[in-house]
Amino acid sequence: MGWLDRVDDQVDALRHARTLQEASRSAEACVVLDRVLRSTGDPYTRADALVQRLSALINLGRTAEYTRAIEEATTAVRDLAEPYLHGHLNALAALAAHHQGALDRCVTHLVKAARALGAVDDPDEHTAWGWHDLAMAYSYLSFHGHALGAIERARQVGLAAGIPEETFAAPGIRLRNAVALDHNGDSDGCLRVLRDVAGDLNRFLRAGRGGSIRPSSLAAYGYAAARRAALGDRVDSGTDADPVRLLAHGGDSARARDMRQLGQICLAVADGRPIEAVTRLDTVQVSTETLGAAEPARLRSIALARAGDHAAAHRADRHAFRLAAQRSDRLRDVYIDGIAARIGHEEMRREAARYEGEALTDPLTGLPNRRRLERYIAAVVAAGERVVIGVCDLDGFKAVNTRHGHHSGDLVLQRIAGVINRVMRRGDFVARYGGDEFVVVLPGAGMGEAAEVARRIEAAVRTEDWESLVPGTPVGVSIGFAQVGAGGSTLGDALVTAFETADREMLLAKSSRLRAS
Repeated sequence: MGWLDRVDDQVDALRHARTLQEASRSAEACVVLDRVLRSTGDPYTRADALVQRLSALINLGRTAEYTRAIEEATTAVRDLAEPYLHGHLNALAALAAHHQGALDRCVTHLVKAARALGAVDDPDEHTAWGWHDLAMAYSYLSFHGHALGAIERARQVGLAAGIPEETFAAPGIRLRNAVALDHNGDSDGCLRVLRDVAGDLNRFLRAGRGGSIRPSSLAAYGYAAARRAALGDRVDSGTDADPVRLLAHGGDSARARDMRQLGQICLAVADGRPIEAVTRLDTVQVSTETLGAAEPARLRSIALARAGDHAAAHRADRHAFRLAAQRSDRLRDVYIDGIAARIGHEEMRREAARYEGEALTDPLTGLPNRRRLERYIAAVVAAGERVVIGVCDLDGFKAVNTRHGHHSGDLVLQRIAGVINRVMRRGDFVARYGGDEFVVVLPGAGMGEAAEVARRIEAAVRTEDWESLVPGTPVGVSIGFAQVGAGGSTLGDALVTAFETADREMLLAKSSRLRAS
């Protein structure tokens, strides 16, 4: 008689199925859950089993079964007064819709899941897992800020329920955030996040808690280490943090298999075998959802650059950028098509309004655009806070477009956005004003602090490796600052005057730079 035949308590069976999924043994969990579903008549038990089964199918990548599984779980959950089940089901349905390419349906489920999980009066371990799965759905959809917020909710609820911190450390979520930064030209930001991920793993290992880290998380830690190595960072080998050992984990998870294949390519680059890495990329088959459609193209660019073929590396980098931009375009289309308008409940409409930021964001750099900039400055000044604005204009950008084309110009603008963001103070605001002009806003600052910020921006741009991105066309920046005046004029007049002054100071700085050269 097997273990399943001896289990009379269906609650224990459900708990065991959940434990199997946490250990990346989702195929075995499906067997347990199917047995529960054949034997139970309790509506709550049936609903829980069907929601868990949907989770297992998603982990296994069995996309052909998603639609029926969602329909069965929805029917079972619909009439139950249990917010956790509604929230968890919608989080999983969002993941399934994302894998199926139905972004509008995915966003609708995200909003419903957040509302339902937020309505849980007495959060427990089940609620924590609901927030975890919602965070994963946000992450796969590239809403990285929402994903980090949701996983923090999962961590807090989990700690209160006795779940170890490392269970919800979510290296996969931060990994996707890191590679998205790299796809958009901010390799330094990518490395910074990857190093933070490695720091967490080392902390857990030093505390002797490595054994409680989920196998799928170990695979994500492994890919984070391999990706760092491909970018030239030193990583530990021959230890528990060795990327080769970590990538071997992941059980039957489809995402872990993808990371294992791409991780081997990263390690080939790091080991000085870039041609082998390119050859592997020609045959590898991974889901575009695991780390984004741009990841193979970006790895190709890194490998080709390491092999010395910089022209081909540059073409691959431009391709990676275009693939990343296509995702942003699809997300904007989802918002424009009116996801918020489909959701009648006022609280849900407020939740959907978070995505309004897409209409106030520059699609190329991801920075706030001119409309959002003007709203922000007006709000800060109207609140009576002192504020300084700075106009940053690129030097040498015309030569980039002339010699290398507008795709290269786009990459430069993305890189500049990342460079400026990296050196700003906490609470500062950066926007793309138009063309090659950026505006920084320093709330609560004076001109002395503005001068220090200007020095940091100029130094960061000057030391950036432009030669590898646009050979023979160095890029610089000229900056002019002005304080927004208060009193004696309307708010609109004060803003216009400040922009004119900052623009004039920027042109003086540019003229001085040209004379000096």
